Amino acid sequence: MAETKIEWTDATWNPTTGCDRVSPGCDHCYALTMAKRLKGMGSAKYQGDGDPTTSGPGFLATEHADTLAAPLHWRKPRKVFVNSMSDTFHDRISNGFLADMFAIMAITPQHTYQLLTKRHARMHAVVNRPEFWTQVGRQARHFGYHYENAANYLRGGQNIYDTNEWKQRRHLDNVWLGTSVENQQWANIRIPALLDTPAAVRFLSCEPLLGPVDLAKWIGCGDPLHRHHGPCSAYREIESLDWVIVGGESGHRARPMHPAWARELRDQAVRAGIPFLFKQWGEWGPAPWVVRVCDPAVGWQGTADELAAAQADAEARGATHAYAEWAHEYDHDLYEPPHKPWSIERVEPLDDRQAPMRRWGKAAAGRELDGREWNEFPAVTS
Repeated sequence: MAETKIEWTDATWNPTTGCDRVSPGCDHCYALTMAKRLKGMGSAKYQGDGDPTTSGPGFLATEHADTLAAPLHWRKPRKVFVNSMSDTFHDRISNGFLADMFAIMAITPQHTYQLLTKRHARMHAVVNRPEFWTQVGRQARHFGYHYENAANYLRGGQNIYDTNEWKQRRHLDNVWLGTSVENQQWANIRIPALLDTPAAVRFLSCEPLLGPVDLAKWIGCGDPLHRHHGPCSAYREIESLDWVIVGGESGHRARPMHPAWARELRDQAVRAGIPFLFKQWGEWGPAPWVVRVCDPAVGWQGTADELAAAQADAEARGATHAYAEWAHEYDHDLYEPPHKPWSIERVEPLDDRQAPMRRWGKAAAGRELDGREWNEFPAVTS
């Protein structure tokens, strides 16, 4: 187990490592960068090199059987992000190894496991196969026999040694399945597969959010009439999203996230009664377009030195760029205005679809959206 600062989980567990880029959200993959560094440090798990066109040094998708049993030794319940350095459903990970992972999760019901994938099709194919669950049950019995501290019962009292019970099983109560959605194109592709896959909780990670995403067709808010009669959760279909995570991109090559995209997803989730978690702004965040140093009608009344200090403060806090809602269609180009963010100099206005932005860095940009943090989680089955 590795403790983590990821805002939506408590710890990570990596029985697999390595991956390949499959969509624009992967372009600046943090795990790929970290794997290269770990390979250079001699870490045994990161010595296989992936395809240089889609992966990289130390990032070959690899199974690590020696880490499978780790959760059996964690007594304190926690939320566990499974394979933060990989994609669980990568095609190099065998069905047998997937069954081993699910078996370990089955016999440790005190933990809540969060699986996040961009391989929606394989997730759907594997988890919907009855033969897969028969194999999970067989491996759960195997691990249960060999580890004294393994839990013998699933939530609800089902015995892991009951073969018939496994023939009927289609999900685990302590396993959440999620998919990454960076824009509308990938929402349209991945969400239907997620919603057609049995899971205790189905969630979205819209990080890095690279464009607007409309979830109406998947959260029961598509009918405009619903918006006039309170939260549309009353109109949701049974198979619906259970959690939405939103975050901007971090790192030196980060693409900005327009504030309107985050707000729209937040508002959709709130209307639908779905928990919403705002993870981060990322490298870029909102900033004032104008930082007033004096009343423009009166002008500056202090000394030249005081004015210089006030202007320097304004420049340190104000926006350096403007980012349009449609910028994702044009390589995320930012507009850099010619004037400083001082009320006595900046004269060009922004229209409603442009947002003033600044490259604050992840820590300084923070996690507040419209003046507060959003840290909502689905209810954990007990």
